[in-house]
Amino acid sequence: MIEEKTDKELVKLALENSDNFRYLVERYEEKIGRYIRRISMVSNEDVEDLLQEIFISIYRNLNDFDSDLKFSSWIYRIARNKVISRWRKDKNTPKVLRSEESLEIFNIIEDKDDFFAKLVQHDDGKEVYKILNMLKLEYKEVLVLKFLEDKSYLEIADILKKPMGTIATLINRAKKQFKSKVLQDNLNIKD
Repeated sequence: MIEEKTDKELVKLALENSDNFRYLVERYEEKIGRYIRRISMVSNEDVEDLLQEIFISIYRNLNDFDSDLKFSSWIYRIARNKVISRWRKDKNTPKVLRSEESLEIFNIIEDKDDFFAKLVQHDDGKEVYKILNMLKLEYKEVLVLKFLEDKSYLEIADILKKPMGTIATLINRAKKQFKSKVLQDNLNIKD
């Protein structure tokens, strides 16, 4: 019965009775945890800590949720902000390893039809995450949201609080930057 309820209905139930908040946690815990791992590459313990902070923040601010907006976009925006805050606090970015598979990945990229889906399937996506970590945060975010979290341009614009035209430009630039990093990685391996 709860599975059939919309996010907005679950928010309303949680506002009526705080015990019902657990249904929102159950619905989004895995998705947000996966998103955190994809954009930050932190340890499982750090993911758990961030999830706890995120859901506490959501609970505290649930009255401020605008029901005219998508709940999933709102929760992803909160998650994004918590991850960025953690990065700023720790001032510790993950280290990136280089791999011989970069040339093969570059060949997959050349096929423009849903290249990220193909990349993630390749070697369980491990190389993709390594290359993503070489990108600027703004590029990494849009690629993760668009191709790994399957968010629409509108949802990404809502999450990042940027116009849709800007999102399209960022995605285009991010793809180019990703390809550039793959090529650079391949050249470094040959040297």
